[in-house]
Amino acid sequence: MTGPLSGVRVVELAGLGPAPFAGMMLADMGADVIRVDRVTRDHEVAESTALSEVIERGRRSIAVNLKDERGVGVVLDLVATADALMEGFRPGVAERLGIGPAPSLARNPALVYGRMTGWGQTGPLARTVGHDVNYIALTGVLDSIGPAGGGDPVLPLNLVGDFGGGGMLLAFGLVCGIVSARATGRGQVVDAAMVDGAALLMAPYLARDEWGPRGTNMVDGGAHFYGVYATADDRYVAVGALEPQFYAVFLDRVGLAGAELPEQMDREAWPRLRERVGAIFRTRTRDEWCAVFAGAETCFAPVLSRDEAAADPHLAARGTIVTRDGLRQPAPAPRFDATPATLPPPRPRPGEHGDAVLTELGLDAAEIATLRAAGVIG
Repeated sequence: MTGPLSGVRVVELAGLGPAPFAGMMLADMGADVIRVDRVTRDHEVAESTALSEVIERGRRSIAVNLKDERGVGVVLDLVATADALMEGFRPGVAERLGIGPAPSLARNPALVYGRMTGWGQTGPLARTVGHDVNYIALTGVLDSIGPAGGGDPVLPLNLVGDFGGGGMLLAFGLVCGIVSARATGRGQVVDAAMVDGAALLMAPYLARDEWGPRGTNMVDGGAHFYGVYATADDRYVAVGALEPQFYAVFLDRVGLAGAELPEQMDREAWPRLRERVGAIFRTRTRDEWCAVFAGAETCFAPVLSRDEAAADPHLAARGTIVTRDGLRQPAPAPRFDATPATLPPPRPRPGEHGDAVLTELGLDAAEIATLRAAGVIG
């Protein structure tokens, strides 16, 4: 593996969603991420969907029976060689398995122990079940996204809680912890909570007293110069003409240059201007509008489907979206000129690298065979 995290080893206790996404980010950047899969029939049967196959790329896998003390010993032996461990269990589960922070840091005082949960390790809801939609609901994110006039909030997929406010937060926390541990020799526990991450993403808006009701503000669909418009063919275009110079070009391209219009930032005029501009965009197809705005300095883009995005000339030139073995996926990001990352290997089969990982820990073939025969590893 190449990339800026080459030489970093992370033990990932297999889970769902946000923690695997953090593992993907670390593996993409060159970290040696060793996923500990559970030796259970359910896990062996649960082969990948397209979602899990992409976000679980780049690992090595060892399958371990964590209900056997010898399996727990294998994980702690791995911890002794690692910079970080990450888990996405509910609070208390790792402790019951014998691989919580106390025994892990006892084996490796410089270890960064990353914990990914929705509600966090502390607080009244810490042990309560939940999903992305609940976490973004509690933090004010969900109420902020949706149409004006009291319509239902709109779910932003599970990008804000699970991935942006969850997995990315955990990956950032682990890297911060590793930097600190390499400087001080002391590890620590990273409590990455999706409610914290979702609130963090709301930093520009939480304290703004002038923020109005949903759908009436500059970047939530209220402004006529920043939003999405339907076209004659029932497709969409996105406009972001915030700055005055871009706004002037925007008005020119939609045929409103020289028209007597209210000031750009006259919020009371935005609803009727949105209606007027919307009617104009309905007169041409999306591709016709792309031709009208071609080369214009005005912050315009077509709203593409996932299939169209994969074929877009700009994204294709950058290699932003790639296809391997018939599976479409994002390329590693961000990009580094001195330590470039490359697309990591596909998702491993559970236990695929067990022998190699155990050999690195110093076990010989006979010892590995004994553990396998006893069902300690799969």
